[in-house]
Amino acid sequence: MPRYRITIEYDGTPFFGWQIQPDRPTVQGQIIKAIAAFSGETVAVRGAGRTDTGVHAQGQVAHFDLSRTWQPFRIRDALNYHLKPAPIVVLDASEVPPDFDARYSATGRHYLYRILPRHSPPGLERNRVWWVTCELDANAMADAAKLLIGRHDFTTFRATSCQALSPVKTLDRLDVARQGAEIRIEVAARSFLHHQVRSFVGSLKMVGEGRWRPDDLQKALDARDRTTCGALAPSQGLYLVGVDYDDVKNTV
Repeated sequence: MPRYRITIEYDGTPFFGWQIQPDRPTVQGQIIKAIAAFSGETVAVRGAGRTDTGVHAQGQVAHFDLSRTWQPFRIRDALNYHLKPAPIVVLDASEVPPDFDARYSATGRHYLYRILPRHSPPGLERNRVWWVTCELDANAMADAAKLLIGRHDFTTFRATSCQALSPVKTLDRLDVARQGAEIRIEVAARSFLHHQVRSFVGSLKMVGEGRWRPDDLQKALDARDRTTCGALAPSQGLYLVGVDYDDVKNTV
């Protein structure tokens, strides 16, 4: 039974996240329906990351098995045809070994968070950035972000509903930079806790506003207490940019 890997781009605005839910539109659910439409098979689809309601992706990865062999470009094109008009696009497809797992074979995940600090609301980028009306000090945010890089107990930045066995994770990258009118936060690690990136962003915004100093962020990290975290950043500014595997880096 051949296994296929697909890389997916989607606008998460109309969906209740990645994971399939009864009677609610989800990205995983739409892909399962599209596979059934061209292949006649209802299959399990496993994604590299379970993005929340409203979160977007530029490089989500998923895998599934089919009972017959298909040329990968036909899978890509058939899925894109049957996914219309949903804002989901399959960027590429490939056949992979049967032991490949989109989630468990991943060696790294990359996220981007976009903040738009200005008085006027976004027009073209509505539901794709976090609009804040106050000015933010990107340099102060970048300096504070360095405190979070490395291996730490990230209990403070973990959702209370998180099902991870341990709050200890190694953060490889947390860069903050101004790009035009936006502040962009790029994050990378092998794996993340539930709401970890949005919790980072909400706390770094406190630094950017001048309400927190870098040592306040350090104290929050050391407290290992969710109540010391800054407010959770909204989902619409978050993107799963790509997923790394030993054979290739699927980052955009």
